[in-house]
Amino acid sequence: MTMLRPKAVLFDLDGTLIDTAPEFIEIGHTLRTEAGLPPISSDIIRHSVSQGAVGMVQSAMEIGVDDPELEHWRGRFLALYEEKLGHRSTPYPGLPELVGVLGKSGIPWGVVTNKLARFALPLMDKMGFVPVAGAIVTPDHVTHAKPHPEAVTLACHQLNCDPSETLFVGDHLRDIEAGKAAGCRTIAAAYGYLAQGESAHAWHADAVVKSSEELAELIEGTIS
Repeated sequence: MTMLRPKAVLFDLDGTLIDTAPEFIEIGHTLRTEAGLPPISSDIIRHSVSQGAVGMVQSAMEIGVDDPELEHWRGRFLALYEEKLGHRSTPYPGLPELVGVLGKSGIPWGVVTNKLARFALPLMDKMGFVPVAGAIVTPDHVTHAKPHPEAVTLACHQLNCDPSETLFVGDHLRDIEAGKAAGCRTIAAAYGYLAQGESAHAWHADAVVKSSEELAELIEGTIS
């Protein structure tokens, strides 16, 4: 795979830049224990991370969207997450180094996520990327979240870079749709939180990578 040198790079957060699944898995098991339910496979929770808090609670608690207990467990889920935010999350291998290379090359970078700012901003602070992201756009900052292109377009504006010269990386179809709609080149992170049986190749991104190390190698190869 060959890519043109980008003038800015944007990442989705969960499952692309940072591995947050261990925290969500721990919370899912805690909720089941509180509810007196038997253990469940961690993979069931992992595959639901991209579905947000509601989707993870539904998977972890094995309940439907109309269950009257859903809102209670969603609130409990968010409270536990805020309490221990970042204690089990880590940047994916090779990505702190990639961010460093981008910084030395004068290429700004940022994050476009559907995670609310109350979680996304402190999480990014705890991860210690150097240089820090020049843009972190969350649903709090836009009218329409991904897959609408508004958040991606805003991040490009904040980085003072045209979308056509920006690379957007994500582990969900909505990321690729948002990036393409904004006019960016896109990379599908197949190592992220895909649903069971889902193929990142079906999203028709400009490139697909199987690991974060492959992602770093691909982007660094465009600027070396």
